[in-house]
Amino acid sequence: MNSRFLHTNFTVLNLDKSLEFYSRALGLKEVRRITPPDGSFLIVFLGDGQTDYNLELTWYRDRKEPYNLGDNEIHLAVKVPDKKAAYALHKEMGCICYENHDMNLYFISDPDGYWIEILD
Repeated sequence: MNSRFLHTNFTVLNLDKSLEFYSRALGLKEVRRITPPDGSFLIVFLGDGQTDYNLELTWYRDRKEPYNLGDNEIHLAVKVPDKKAAYALHKEMGCICYENHDMNLYFISDPDGYWIEILD
């Protein structure tokens, strides 16, 4: 069997804040949205405009408490065209949460605490 990656889901507390973060920090744009008639949740798919792979953000109307991310060992990794410029932007945004200079990588944290590995 051959399979193909489609998307990764992050469940978020504040959809607007998350959409603004992913747009500014990584340049991701909304591709499509699922809105049920009762408004109990929203699902927004974000794309990079270069691949078919999406980040799916799910928001639940009645959820008020932060999600338990455990030890946060699960993360998303992205490749940026200009790591120096990305680093400067992420430093300005205050979202860098971990740096590994020996491996030439760093992580940013989104508004809900999900980590994103930045590579060049």
